[in-house]
Amino acid sequence: MTDLRRALPAVHAVLERARVRDLLAQSPRAVVLDAVRTVLDRLRASGSSPNEDALDDAIEHEVARRTQPSLRPVFNATGVVLHTNLGRAPLARVALDAIVRTASGASNLEYDLERGERGSRYVHCVQLLRELTGAEDALVVNNCAAALVLALNTFGDGRAALVSRGELIEIGGSFRVPDIMARSGARLVEVGTTNRTHADDYRRALTSDVAAIVKVHRSNFEVRGFVAEATLGDLSPIAREGNVPLLFDFGSGLLLPLDPYGLSGEPTARDGVAAGATLTLMSGDKLLGGPQAGIIVGEARAIADCRRNPLVRALRVDKLTLAALEATLSLYREPDRALREVPVLAMLVSDSDSVRRRAARLAANLTKLGHAATVEASEATVGGGAFPTARIPSAAVVLEGNASAIEARLRSSAQPIVARVSDARVWLDMRSIAEDQDAPFAAAVERALAE
Repeated sequence: MTDLRRALPAVHAVLERARVRDLLAQSPRAVVLDAVRTVLDRLRASGSSPNEDALDDAIEHEVARRTQPSLRPVFNATGVVLHTNLGRAPLARVALDAIVRTASGASNLEYDLERGERGSRYVHCVQLLRELTGAEDALVVNNCAAALVLALNTFGDGRAALVSRGELIEIGGSFRVPDIMARSGARLVEVGTTNRTHADDYRRALTSDVAAIVKVHRSNFEVRGFVAEATLGDLSPIAREGNVPLLFDFGSGLLLPLDPYGLSGEPTARDGVAAGATLTLMSGDKLLGGPQAGIIVGEARAIADCRRNPLVRALRVDKLTLAALEATLSLYREPDRALREVPVLAMLVSDSDSVRRRAARLAANLTKLGHAATVEASEATVGGGAFPTARIPSAAVVLEGNASAIEARLRSSAQPIVARVSDARVWLDMRSIAEDQDAPFAAAVERALAE
């Protein structure tokens, strides 16, 4: 019997082949060489000897695998608009443009152009945040958890911070608010019970050792039944009586009320400021629709104290984040424009008939190409720990066939498509696809199904 492995060419011979020479012109020689050796070793181990075209295909595939970036763009067809695992909020066009302008050369990140001397990166975005929230001052750090650690460390290092037992929540990725708070150096003092906490619980616990009162917005779940909680309005006078700051971990970053679109129950940043919170802490990449950032707005004196904390250096944001955040915030000066141009808001408020029409177009195109595709009603969710019980009417393109194989093909395509599998079928929910991405999304689906 002939050993097929003996028919495999030598590495140097493979490197002389036309298609492999093309790869050498496009990719580092070391990468191509390793890919050739890997493919040949794999073939020897399997005992097979493919034809020349199949061997070249395998080498090209291996080079592509080795050279593709680890962080890659994907299409989010899950119906979860703010999908933490998929990068949360996509950025508005003005934010992308601002990043390119700022990244393309030098900037006045820490330079005062009026005075001609060293400045501070913490002046950027402040005026817009004051204008949009009604706060006296603002500070931007690298995420909301960092904002909470900074605020607690500034006011409560080595001292007590009061927090309701019902607000000691887990925020995802196995990270828990009490663990994050403890890293600040503050000593947590729990008040009330899991389901019921009253204003008097805080008042009774307000000793001379208490340095802050913390209110955590339960944004990622809802408690119903025999429940009670103290509002910011209840806690504000208690904090003033004790001469301690009231810290509101608000999270979602919502700047515009979405009640007209069926999404109610989530406070805005302005609500937190107006209700008497000393500091309101929020994320930049959730409902605000900007880059990852931790935003602190509130009283000028408290912000100044946070700004002087040495931890600010470790938690600071870079110029690209500030550029994208400032551009995003500028859209909110015209609420109607923000609803159109901030992608997460546009996806959430788009009417269900429009979403269904978009799904119908994609399904019709796929059907013409011979794929079994239908349109069905679905329910999207907000995600990102906001409006946890909201179900948003949506529409999905449903692909019939071997669901696991189709899902894997979509996920493994050149631009991966992350879909939902339900009832042994693959669902492509159009609510979480930005409308201006319909054409490239359709092309990506068609390519993946054709492979």
